[in-house]
Amino acid sequence: MYIHYLSEENSILNHFLAQIRDVSVQNDSMRFRRNIERIGEIMAYELSKVLDYKDKSVITPLGTKETTEITNKIVLCSILRAGLALHNGFMNIFDNADNGFVSAYRHHPNNDDEFIIKVEYQAAPNLEGKTLLLIDPMLATGQSIVAVFEKLNAEQKPKEIHIAVAIAAPEGVQYLQDNLPENCHLWVAALDEKLNEKNYIIPGLGDAGDLAYGIKL
Repeated sequence: MYIHYLSEENSILNHFLAQIRDVSVQNDSMRFRRNIERIGEIMAYELSKVLDYKDKSVITPLGTKETTEITNKIVLCSILRAGLALHNGFMNIFDNADNGFVSAYRHHPNNDDEFIIKVEYQAAPNLEGKTLLLIDPMLATGQSIVAVFEKLNAEQKPKEIHIAVAIAAPEGVQYLQDNLPENCHLWVAALDEKLNEKNYIIPGLGDAGDLAYGIKL
């Protein structure tokens, strides 16, 4: 797996990452969503550098300019519901992309810390031969992303696979390395320290879905 850690160099990305973590600003859900969206825009820009391009001539009012354009047929797919704001950021950049949505959540059958991943709702276009960008703000254990990928990949085979996450734990990165194809790209805005005993990212930021859209039952 090709892994890209985007916060290793100073940029405005780190400014937005700091704000989504800060408990003094997290109570503003609109600001939280917008900062997640901005992170998605920056990540999409960085990811665009490894895509495929072709030469193109553009006619301007005063002449002709040689340039390039993306040739990948991109599908953005986010994991509901936490992935929506990050998805919007990617969609602002890849505005011609098709879009898909899949629900995945932790189910605790015994009402304890043990859980399984349930993947239920799915609305996605044909992925055959396309470039799949699978988007989720938090990479904790990695089980949700792998479960969603396996469900999508079982029906159509994308040509190229990119996973984009805002914050990751080392355990989740390792799980993806062990369970996804070697030619996948993993894009991580920030790598954190570890998972705690409940498999939440430390220091992390809390529950991204709750912070963006309110506390769920």
